[in-house]
Amino acid sequence: MKVIVDTSVWSLALRRDAQTGADAVSALRNLIHDHRVQMIGPIRQEVLSGIRHESQFNRLKTYLNAFPDLPIHQEDYVSAAKLFNFCRSHGIQGSNTDFLICAIALRNNYSIFTTDKDFDMFSRHIPILLYQK
Repeated sequence: MKVIVDTSVWSLALRRDAQTGADAVSALRNLIHDHRVQMIGPIRQEVLSGIRHESQFNRLKTYLNAFPDLPIHQEDYVSAAKLFNFCRSHGIQGSNTDFLICAIALRNNYSIFTTDKDFDMFSRHIPILLYQK
């Protein structure tokens, strides 16, 4: 099964101390090796945002070019809004990007690899699959 890798995992692998999140980084390496990683534009944008040095930005941009963006359809945005509203009606908050990730994963039957605990709460109310390393 293909896996949408969330910003939280990419950040551990690409922008932080290598010891932090070593298990997640190892799992990401395995997914990359198995050609299971899926990227979407909003995650690419989040990963690249906040990088201070242009040379570092360009290196990271080049590295991420190995992972083409999965197309996002109009229905994904509508589905994300429905998921947002449904979860909110159950007292659960999340970002627009998080619910877009959920909508795209549901449409494609992909799992989501994240260290963001919000997705655990989402998964109690919507049928997303979370990647277990």
